[in-house]
Formats: sequence, structure tokens, C-alpha cells
Amino acid sequence: MQKRVYKVLFVCTGNSARSIMAEALLNQRGLGRFRAFSAGSHPTGRVNPLAIAVLEEAGLPTGELRSKSWDEFARPEAPSLDFVFTVCDSAAGEACPVWPGKPVTAHWGMPDPAAAPGDDQARHNAFRGTYLAIDWRIGLFTNLPIEKLDELTLTRQVAQIGRQNAS
Repeated sequence: MQKRVYKVLFVCTGNSARSIMAEALLNQRGLGRFRAFSAGSHPTGRVNPLAIAVLEEAGLPTGELRSKSWDEFARPEAPSLDFVFTVCDSAAGEACPVWPGKPVTAHWGMPDPAAAPGDDQARHNAFRGTYLAIDWRIGLFTNLPIEKLDELTLTRQVAQIGRQNAS
């Protein structure tokens, strides 16, 4: 019997750092149980080089990553989504498209590492910190017994993950 693959969309305004890292992380850590995508309400059109550097340092593939509009995922031919997570506060406040599949949604907001002040090392450290925070949340998410939870409980659980910080 073939296992279900859950489709997850990570949304941010620019789709250049946080949502991109979440996509790469879940595709790697999801062990075939999840298929992750990312998009932005106003995509920058490029992936932040520091996001790529941090992902490559972690040994994650980056060749397929690209900054794209959330419009790609609101089309009738788009994949039917099971989950949509916003990872920045501005995207969470925007009117989102209607997503195919009636997905469970939650806000997993975190500061934008691209806005971090300081020299190159300080900015790299900000990206590394964001990567670790996303990785921690994805670990919590992938350990949820999704198949056993009713929709309300699942919605509460994924929202709770977004309110937690790595210790």
C-alpha cells in the first residue's frame, strides 16, 4: 500500500530566504512523507545567496530552488495542498489566494534574516539561526501523527508549533 505524501506550501512575501529554507529542509527531512514548495506574495525573483550558502553548508540540495509567486499554487492545475504555513508576518497579514485542497493553515513567523544588521559574519549568523529555527519546527511537524489527528486537533498542533521557539 502506497503511503500518502502530504503537500506543504511555505509562504513569505519575497520567497527568497525563510520560505526557501523551509522548502529545502522539509523536502530533505520529510523522508518522502512530505513534498514541500515555497512561494511569495511579492517574490523577489531571486533566492538570497546567504540562504543558499547556509543550505549548502548543511548538505541540502539547492539546484531546484527558485523565487516564485504564490499564484502558481492557486491555479486549478496546481498541486492540491494539505498544509500552508506563512513564515513572515507581512505574508500572514495579506489576503491569501484560495488554495486548492482546503489545506490546514498556520503562521510560523520568524524575523527576516535578510534584514539583520551588521557585517557579513553577523548576517550569515542570522541566516544560520533562522535555518536552525525552521529545522526545529519542521522536526516537530514531521513527528506529528497526522494520520491519527482530526482536523481541529491538527490545526491546533501546527499553530502551536508556530508559537514555539527552539530552546
